[in-house]
Amino acid sequence: MKIKPLFDRIVIKAVEEKQTTESGIVLPGSAKEKPQMAEVIAVGPGGVIDGKEVVMQVKVGDVVLYSKYAGSDFKIDGEELTVLRQSDLLAIVEK
Repeated sequence: MKIKPLFDRIVIKAVEEKQTTESGIVLPGSAKEKPQMAEVIAVGPGGVIDGKEVVMQVKVGDVVLYSKYAGSDFKIDGEELTVLRQSDLLAIVEK
């Protein structure tokens, strides 16, 4: 299924975090926090939103940091995805 976000929204997929600590302790799923780093899967077109021109600053494939409780989570084709506004992003991670 292909997802096309509207306006200033983007679709992201969380980047998997390590399953063990540095000392080798395996973390169960309930002990892990929601990741705050994700890869951009789809980007909306931007446009005029609430009377202001919004230009999209991210592109598909970018790795971003986002607010902890931002967006709405969905499960599509077995993948956990989050749809959020571009303004909920904190930074683009450059390698």
